[in-house]
Formats: sequence, structure tokens, C-alpha cells
Amino acid sequence: MMWIAIRMLTGDRVKFYGMVFGVAFSTLLITQQLTIFVNLLLRGAAAVHEIPSADIWVMDPAGRTSDVTLPMPSTDLQRVRGVPGVDWAVPLIRSGANVRTPDGALEPVTVIGLDDATLTGLPRKLLMGQREMLFEPDAVFIDAVGARKLFGEDAAALGVRLELNDQRAVIRGLVDAEPTFTSGVMLYTRYSNALNYVPGTRNRLSFVLARSDAGEDAATVARRIEAVTGLRARTSQQFAEDGVDYIIDNTGIPINFGITVALGVIVGIAIVGLTFSLFIRDNIKQFGALKAIGVTNARIRQMVVAQSALVALIGYGLGLIMAVAFLEIGGYYSDAFKGFYTPYQIPLIAAAVVALMILITGFVALRQVLKAEPAEVFR
Repeated sequence: MMWIAIRMLTGDRVKFYGMVFGVAFSTLLITQQLTIFVNLLLRGAAAVHEIPSADIWVMDPAGRTSDVTLPMPSTDLQRVRGVPGVDWAVPLIRSGANVRTPDGALEPVTVIGLDDATLTGLPRKLLMGQREMLFEPDAVFIDAVGARKLFGEDAAALGVRLELNDQRAVIRGLVDAEPTFTSGVMLYTRYSNALNYVPGTRNRLSFVLARSDAGEDAATVARRIEAVTGLRARTSQQFAEDGVDYIIDNTGIPINFGITVALGVIVGIAIVGLTFSLFIRDNIKQFGALKAIGVTNARIRQMVVAQSALVALIGYGLGLIMAVAFLEIGGYYSDAFKGFYTPYQIPLIAAAVVALMILITGFVALRQVLKAEPAEVFR
């Protein structure tokens, strides 16, 4: 009987393709939009994940994320170093500036000043150049996405002289940095150079990166730093969550993506439900004939479930393939999707939504079948 149910479904190809398209479209929309949404949120924590060696971030009490903070006096570095339980602490500058390229154009950049001795904060993956090159006079490293944005290709950036705050900067290396939410061109240099590149203000220190002593709990040390210095101290995990929460609370991204996903579900239910209802109506005589020859309602239910499951399986598979292909192709041709990936939870969510959608439409269609009388075939 299952074979008969499948033959009935695939016999009407227009309606069969319509139902598969509805499920595939919903799966594509749900998977794609949720993937983009999650990855945009994770970019709020990218700057923190870029520096795994530090487990505590210290900032001004008004600071909220790696991009939203208030500079501190340089003396705060020594105050943090003097707190019991702190193994080491180094300075970090993250500040915006404008760079003048050789062709005279102005581009906004993020200058990241690293500790002169350890270069803590430099991305782990170097595409071109060596870490030691950053100790050369006026040396800066540029991220690969920024290099392509300014110069068209990676290799063209090496050796280029830039003008930052009336100071010379020479690109000596290329790094593979994780894009942040406010992603732009990122220039990495030593802290002493960054002081000259960033427009002058009384306070320059953006963050103090610290590491707790072995055997000490990072959260306990962070609370101790706050009590002793009056600054805001967050563990790396807490600060990463702060970046994600800031995007959720201060942008319209969750609402916009939520509306898009909801529309995908509604459109999918409408297409599949309408098409399935038309399919059942057109085949009501066949179901009546099956009842007339003794097929029970339980077997009829199994037939409708088999038809619904086939539509769901094919449509879900096609939609998932299209969503993954979209991200792969988009990531290959555009830096806007750099680092995007699909967490395993998203396909599971899409599968649950598709299953719910099929259950709703299948239940509505099943009611029509169960109401069909065997005498219908003789009318």
C-alpha cells in the first residue's frame, strides 16, 4: 500500500513538485537566515576570541564591548599588575583613525596597538611576513580583508607606505584576522607606534589584557581587580557574551531576521498546505476506491504519512543543500561572508520546523481523506 501511496503522489508531478518546492524554500530561508544571524552575533565576540592567551579584560567602567569603550590613563596598567592573583598584564589599544593611501584616498581603519615586548593580541595566523618584522620602525600588519579592500589583492599591500595622523606607516605583513561586527580595515602595530598613529587625547589605553595566576579562578581575580582598582574587569567568556548581548540589545538584527524566518515558515505552510489539499481533493475518488475494497482508516493514515514524509525528506534535503551552497559560494566570492559556518543546531531547528509544517498540512489533508465515503467512487 505504501508503494501505491507514493505512486499516487508522484503521479501528479505538478503538485508533487509544488510541495517539494514549498518545503525546500522554507528550509533554505530558515537555514540561511539563522546562519547569517548567528554568525553576525558571533562577530561581536571575535576580538575577544582573537586573543586566547588573556583570560581577563580590564576597561573603563563605561566600557561595554571591544568597540564601545572609553580610554583609560596609562597608569591603570600598573594598578592592574599590582592586584594579587594577576600573573601578567599588558596594554592594548583599539581606536579608529583615518589612513591616507598612496593614491590620496582616505579610508577609516581600526588601529590595534600591541604590547611592545610580547605582541600579545596579534592574530595567530600570519599569511605574509614574520612576527619580528613588527619591531621594525613604523611597521604595521594589515588584515587580509582590509588589504583586498584597499589594494585589490593581498600581495599588493606589502611594502606600501601609508599616512596615519601625519605619521608614516609601512605595511610589513598580512594576518588572517576574524572579522568583527563593525568590520573594517585593521592595522596591527606596537603600542608605542599606536600612540603616534591614533589622534592625540589625554588617555589612550583602551584595555588591559591580563592572565590569572595558575590555580586562580579568572572570575574571582576579575572581581578582585574591580574591588582594588574601580575598573571594569570581565573574563574572556563574559566579555565575549557582552559583545553578543550588545548587538542583540542595540540593533534591529534579531527582529529583522526573526520576521524573515517567520515569513519562510508561513509561506512554506501556505504552499505545502494548499497544494496538498488540492492533491487530496483530486485523488479523493482513489481513496474512496481503496476504502471500498476494504482498506482500513489506519492503513489510509499510513499512506498519507508516507506521502508527507517523502515530500518532507526531499524538500528538506534540497533546501539544506542550497543553503550550504549559498554560504560556500558567498564566502568564496565575497569577504562579507568570511568565517561564516552553519552550526549543527540550525539544521536540527530547520528539520523540526519542517516536521511541524508537514504535520499541520498532513493533518488537514488526512481529515479530508477520512471523511471520504466508499460510495464516492460510484457517483
